[in-house]
Amino acid sequence: MARTFLNIVWLTFVWFGIPATLTGQSTGSQAGQAGPEPKLALSSQSTQGAATDGSRPVLRQRNPRYKIQSDDILELSFRFTPEFDQEVTVQPDGYVQLKGISNDVHIQGLTIPETIEALKRAYANVLNQPEISVVLRDFEKPYFVAGGQVGKPGKYDLRGETTAAQAIQIAGGFVDFAKSKQVLLFRHYNDDTVEVKALNIKDVLKKKDPREDVVLQPGDMLYVPKSALGVIDRFLPRSSLGTYFPVPI
Repeated sequence: MARTFLNIVWLTFVWFGIPATLTGQSTGSQAGQAGPEPKLALSSQSTQGAATDGSRPVLRQRNPRYKIQSDDILELSFRFTPEFDQEVTVQPDGYVQLKGISNDVHIQGLTIPETIEALKRAYANVLNQPEISVVLRDFEKPYFVAGGQVGKPGKYDLRGETTAAQAIQIAGGFVDFAKSKQVLLFRHYNDDTVEVKALNIKDVLKKKDPREDVVLQPGDMLYVPKSALGVIDRFLPRSSLGTYFPVPI
């Protein structure tokens, strides 16, 4: 009798316990697999949305290739037809005039490999599978712009690693009423998006917070605004400032 009871218990376990356990494992496994998938899908959709609807800026490529600009000078070499070798200058509208081609070709905004492909397409009806090499002879040098309350506002070559504080010194340093605690850094992320960051260069110069002294990237612009006193100075005769300062200004 006891043996029969144990057999019944064992059969019950086999038919109901094990399938339930397997079902629970399968369900848990499916749940574990299904859980991250919607998150990945949402993340993907969010990323695509940011790239397409413009709600979020698209970050620049970490190591972008140089893109052809106006006034760049290119040297074109044709391996099998050297009579087509030439040096061209990119016009202000982005086109170049090519030897043996009636129509100008637009190459502004293209990388060197993309330019080679564009030239091959342009010469496809003139040469049979041309092999073309392109050398960038002259191009726009990396630069930064400093404006506002600096000694010499303008555009400067960016040579080597240059920090914001160094760039201010290159541009003549701060002038009277410069708001050195809130220097604005404008940085282009793409053609339509600019990041603006406030830097406390005053603390940098006092060696309080070197983290504020960021390294500039090509195309960065530094703007030094006027302090509150500088704004007031627009509406006060300079002679009246003697009331506030013990020494002549």
